[in-house]
Amino acid sequence: MATAANEILVRRKYERAEPRLLDMFRGVPTGFVVDAQGRSGAIDFRIKPVTTSSQFVGIALTVRCRPWDNLAAHVALEFAGPDDVLVISTGGFEQASVIGEKYVGMARNKGVVALVVDGMARDVTNYDRIGIPVFARGIIANSSFKNGPGEVGLPVACAGVPVDAGDIVVGDRDGVVVVPRQFAAQTAARVSEILKRENAMFEAIAGGGSKPEAMAIISQGAPVRYVD
Repeated sequence: MATAANEILVRRKYERAEPRLLDMFRGVPTGFVVDAQGRSGAIDFRIKPVTTSSQFVGIALTVRCRPWDNLAAHVALEFAGPDDVLVISTGGFEQASVIGEKYVGMARNKGVVALVVDGMARDVTNYDRIGIPVFARGIIANSSFKNGPGEVGLPVACAGVPVDAGDIVVGDRDGVVVVPRQFAAQTAARVSEILKRENAMFEAIAGGGSKPEAMAIISQGAPVRYVD
């Protein structure tokens, strides 16, 4: 969406995924969430935790910042609240950080449960003390200007994956997965089924079995040719 001069476009009203659905994703590995929605939804592998803590689930509040600028991210703090995940798109810009220690602390104080940035972070030494997961492309000391333009609450692409405000976002050591709001209920239902199936297979393997039945089926009928 086009902006005039340095203005920040803000969409204040958007439909959010139902809070009850968040509990259905808590503690669920991101790999299971991906499997529940057709083996897709994970953002670029380069977006990794820069904090010791990495597990979270929340509702996206989207932000778009232009290179060398983070004014929109600061505006977003005015609208952030409990259960929100700030998803900040920079187009993968790597020359300057878009968040720092003070920003992460202010986000936590608003009730934000995690930050996901497809660009860079800085001042990361104290992030663990602040206590919420932060994912970023990398770390650099350069800081951003605060001039705009930018957007808050509008659809963005974060590291190759579309994200809209109100979508569910899940994270752990494997990365970050986006669950579109309109598919959240059916994805949650599939996650429950996958958890039961996967836990049964883990138990079988832990008990000494070579291949649980569900895994053995995979190689049956494979086009194997012996050369010995």
